[in-house]
Amino acid sequence: MVRGCPGGGWCARFVETHRSGLNFALLVVCYILYLIIGAGIFSAIELPYEHELRKELKEARQDFLTESPCVSDARLEELLARALEANNYGVSLLGNDTRHNWDFVSSLFFTSTVLTTTGYGHTVPLSDAGKAFCIFYTLFGIPVTLFFLSAVVQRLMVLVSRRPVSYFHRRWAVDRSKLAAIHATCLAVLLTLLLFIVPAWIFVTLESDWNFLESLYFCFISLTTIGLGDYVPGETHSKEANPHPQLYRLAITVYLLVGLVCVLVVMETCYELPQIRRFRQRFYQEKVRELDSETTNIINQDHLSDPADDLTDHLPTIPSVSEQAASLRQNHTPAPYTPASGSAVNGKLR
Repeated sequence: MVRGCPGGGWCARFVETHRSGLNFALLVVCYILYLIIGAGIFSAIELPYEHELRKELKEARQDFLTESPCVSDARLEELLARALEANNYGVSLLGNDTRHNWDFVSSLFFTSTVLTTTGYGHTVPLSDAGKAFCIFYTLFGIPVTLFFLSAVVQRLMVLVSRRPVSYFHRRWAVDRSKLAAIHATCLAVLLTLLLFIVPAWIFVTLESDWNFLESLYFCFISLTTIGLGDYVPGETHSKEANPHPQLYRLAITVYLLVGLVCVLVVMETCYELPQIRRFRQRFYQEKVRELDSETTNIINQDHLSDPADDLTDHLPTIPSVSEQAASLRQNHTPAPYTPASGSAVNGKLR
């Protein structure tokens, strides 16, 4: 590429000087292309289903009006609009729906999803006072929640990631970067099994309308705090299918909070990998990259060290027998003889 330029030397110097800026521009372009490609794929997949669903609803509405000539189209339109508006607020018009969205456990589930920015949107404040309090509550609650999660994740990182890596690094004498990559991979596999696969099978048994893909989809959307709200557990209207809705909702709240912490731990573990750190440096500004390169070793020692290592470093070292003997010989070696001057000798004799 440089040889093709008329001034190959100038091109090479320009690329070398602005390498981080060019990498960042390439990153922006790739991200925009990723958004465009994703939008195109979603549109190609979902648009035919949307057209088909609209067609089915129009046919069902027309059949209802045909079978019920006493109901006008305008009145039906008004009823449907009112029902959809109430459903957006979590209130259903179905006759067998007797659940409440704002009892204590449901409110606890709502606050947990709001403060963790999951926000399913299936239950929202109805009153103006509730909306105003939601603004005030989340204005302080979200920063506090982020601080709380950060503190919990940092403490778990020592137990789950840094201390095991440091232990096996000393025991097996394996390269720390390779060992950290293997540990992060094992941790991600374990997370996928315990927080996605197993809960998905549990939701399949508890939610009669969900298949495995839908259950796995809910787990992923929830634990990544996307929270689309199209699938929310415990929304069944049958008492036989969900005999203990309050306990079920409380268990889901605990699962979401614990699962979110575990996901953050795995993400932080992967983020601290030396390979990822070196890759990030390509997109930094020059001064930041120089500073980061100077402190990489310090960060590695701080993140991947064990408190036992620090204790070992501060313990006094015991020299070997040969070292002690050499030290004694050096300390007891007689000083070379230097004849004293005559005046000094006479002075001492006097």
